[in-house]
Amino acid sequence: MISLGAILVLGACAAPEHSPPSAPLVPGDPAAPSQVTPADALALAELYSRHPWQPFARNILHGADAAGVKVDTPDAGYHPEHGRNGWWIPGEVNEGIPYKWGGFDDPATFDRAIAEGRAAGDVSSPAKRAADNRAVSVQAAGVDCSGFVSRCLKLPEVHDSSQLPALCDPLARTDDLRPGDLLNIPHRHVILFAGWARPDHSWIYYYETGGIPEWKPALKQSPLQTILSLGFQPLRYRGMAREEVPSGKQVLTRAVRQRAVNVAQPVIGEP
Repeated sequence: MISLGAILVLGACAAPEHSPPSAPLVPGDPAAPSQVTPADALALAELYSRHPWQPFARNILHGADAAGVKVDTPDAGYHPEHGRNGWWIPGEVNEGIPYKWGGFDDPATFDRAIAEGRAAGDVSSPAKRAADNRAVSVQAAGVDCSGFVSRCLKLPEVHDSSQLPALCDPLARTDDLRPGDLLNIPHRHVILFAGWARPDHSWIYYYETGGIPEWKPALKQSPLQTILSLGFQPLRYRGMAREEVPSGKQVLTRAVRQRAVNVAQPVIGEP
């Protein structure tokens, strides 16, 4: 497993010796269910995006589980008539925890589930969205959009996109977005803001699972106005630490930013 310490986010060890030390952060609201820094949140997002794991044929499922819940793992053999193909390859080391409708696994619980032969992921579909929690398979492992963001915020339990706003404050201006903030559509989808991709704030970096192009968490960059036009609203988690005076510094290192997937025409993930 890639450790948090190995994730390439900006920290004291990554700064040049001549750089001034970062200003201390103002802690988040102590009444929030967790305390997290922007660097923590992005390090966790990167961890989920790059987690190495090895599945086998027994981790593939296309059909009903023992409870009758329809499951489609996003393996490389998954080619639906409509929608996105799968990506992970059995017998090889893959990178990134696969998307799973209703999933809230961390890397350790995911690895145990795969070793036990559970299904590796379960893609979203209009039928699953209509069935909501009734479509969650306990025999599949992975993480969905809100499970992923909840983990990045160190929440003790999952909060879906309709529940996250109760833990957050809305932002009046998108220019106020800071790494670790959320862009959310209640009852639909949520992504984690990771920084500005362009000086004019026209494009953003963000982490997401469930969106194009693959069924797994990834760092992406997209035009902000296109994302806002889909209905996303900017939020700040109350337990997020912050700079007293925003410096505008990137939290992601250049090496991490260079891996961002360019998504010029983003869509709402999780169909």
